[in-house]
Amino acid sequence: MVYQEFIGRETVVAKRGEYFYPCTVHFYRDSPQLVRGSMQFVYDEKGKRYTDFFAGVSVVACGHCNPAITSRTIEQLQQLQHTTTIYLTQPAVDLAERLAEVLPGSLRRTFFVNSGSEANEGALLLARMNTGRQGFLALESGLHGRTNLTMSVTGLPMWRTDRYLAEEVSFIERPYHPELSLDDAATRSLESLKRVLEQKGDSFAAMIVEPIQGNGGMIMPVSWYFRELKALLDEHGVLLIADEIQTGFGRTGAMFAMEHFGVVPDIISMAKALGNGVPVAAFATTDDIALSLNRPSASTFGGNPVSAATALAVLDYIRDERLPERASELGQRLQAGLLALQERYPELIAGVRGTGLMLGAELSGEDAAAAAGITDDILEGMKDRGYLIGKNGVGRNVLAFQPPLIITAGDIDGMIAVLAEVLLQVRNRK
Repeated sequence: MVYQEFIGRETVVAKRGEYFYPCTVHFYRDSPQLVRGSMQFVYDEKGKRYTDFFAGVSVVACGHCNPAITSRTIEQLQQLQHTTTIYLTQPAVDLAERLAEVLPGSLRRTFFVNSGSEANEGALLLARMNTGRQGFLALESGLHGRTNLTMSVTGLPMWRTDRYLAEEVSFIERPYHPELSLDDAATRSLESLKRVLEQKGDSFAAMIVEPIQGNGGMIMPVSWYFRELKALLDEHGVLLIADEIQTGFGRTGAMFAMEHFGVVPDIISMAKALGNGVPVAAFATTDDIALSLNRPSASTFGGNPVSAATALAVLDYIRDERLPERASELGQRLQAGLLALQERYPELIAGVRGTGLMLGAELSGEDAAAAAGITDDILEGMKDRGYLIGKNGVGRNVLAFQPPLIITAGDIDGMIAVLAEVLLQVRNRK
């Protein structure tokens, strides 16, 4: 059935070209116009259904338009839509209290904002206020935001748009190298950190890291890496900021990915899945560190009643449906399926990485451009067959699997079967 009220993909593309900035790109050569979502499915303007294995880059972890969540969003929207933080409302304080219950260690003070970039910007500011230092450390190939400061600590070249970025940032080799074991790569990364700290350790306020680098290619360090890193930072009075914007709220099989490493950061940033599609973000810390952010401040939209009520519904749903445990169990099934495809098509799949329902499959090619082209071909083929998956990596050659956490075993098996068909087709064209 064709829904005549929709203007159609060609018209959407034309209007984007006329009214959007040229930096606004989209997936696919023939991209559908998405018009409706329901749990793990989205639908285009022609009524075709797609199983979503990307979830808006880890955003709709509880599913598209989940009625258990949207009903509470609508209820709050009809009762009190907006006040700023200078007024007293209950949803925001209830949300802060709930977050204190699920955050690791003694992290319990929360400042609400609107986006992941703003959350990381606030975390970096807090670190400067607390330490009195200016500089930052970050890992190569990390992604932390689009503001000037968060872009400055971003190590992915394609996302470093501003030519006048902050200069007081030192990048550390990330704990991954295709020619090294994870242990050796982690050791090399820590040696890189040691050298920088020995030279100017007293100039850094904090180091910001993603527990698992999402856009960097689903890079998950060896289990002991962050414990050693935190110990080195503590020796020099440098705070650790965990950017859990993609990894937080159950995606990796734990509420927060840092729990896999047995490390409690000094500051944590969160967004994406917390609102399940409604803009809400935050950065949280301990009582002691929070004392440093004490000059009068406010956030016009941060923690507004609608976003806070939505986030409370999200936390309820994550708890009631045991989504972290579900992500762990189904993630093992998805990973097993991808590893089986790697054995079947070793000339196409170079490796499978990640944990829980945050997995990546790196693709091979004659060179970097060829691998990226194969990635796009696979995305196109999967889309044509009704599956939406993502891509990331330094060379944009890693298939990204970050579905809603309510995905089913049947959905996973079906996707793997279709991916096998697409891989065979791509191999036969080579």
